Amino acid sequence: MYPDRDVAAFVSANFVPARIHIKEQPQTFKRFGAEWTPTILTWDPASNAERHRIEGFLPKEEFLPQLMIGRGQFAFGRAQWDQAEKFFKEAADRFPASDAAAEAAYWAGVSRYKKTGDASALRETGGILRERYPQSVWAKKGSVW
Repeated sequence: MYPDRDVAAFVSANFVPARIHIKEQPQTFKRFGAEWTPTILTWDPASNAERHRIEGFLPKEEFLPQLMIGRGQFAFGRAQWDQAEKFFKEAADRFPASDAAAEAAYWAGVSRYKKTGDASALRETGGILRERYPQSVWAKKGSVW
C-alpha cells in the first residue's frame, strides 16, 4: 500500500489500512468528509470517531511522525494516557526537526496532565514548546501554561 518500507512497516504494525478510490467509491469519500487526496484517517471503530486526519502528500520524514500522532490520538481518545504520552513522545523524539514535533510534544504534555491531574506537566510542556518550537502554533497554544 505504501512504497516506502519504513512507512509500510509502521502502518501494518499499528493500523488496519484500507484504500478507497475516489472515482470508484465516491460515497465513501463523502461519508468521511475527504475533500482531497490522499486523505489518511485514524479511525476508532469502537466509538465510530475520527482521531486524526492527514490531507495531502507528505514526505516520509513528515508523514511518519503524523502517523505516530494519529496512533497517539487513538490512545488519547480511549483515555489510555500512558500509551498516548509514549506515542506522542516517540514522534517528537524520533523526528525533532519535523513540523509534527511541536504538536507531538504538546499532546505528550496534555496526556501526562490528563493522567496525573498535575498542572506542572502543562507548565513543563509550555516551557519545552517555547524553547524548542518558539515559532509554532503549538508554542502559542501552550503559552497560557
